[in-house]
Amino acid sequence: MVQEMGMTDKQFNGFVRFLLDALKDTKEEKEADKREEKLDKIIDNLQKTLED
Repeated sequence: MVQEMGMTDKQFNGFVRFLLDALKDTKEEKEADKREEKLDKIIDNLQKTLED
């Protein structure tokens, strides 16, 4: 039986900080096209994280 290892609290907090920083940066983007690109990148990264 293979047991999956979860994140530690520090790892999870780091992940949340990274995500929060990316979202704040995206919110401050003035150009709609660039803002959309940044949101797509965040969504893509989150999807890849779920698939790992």
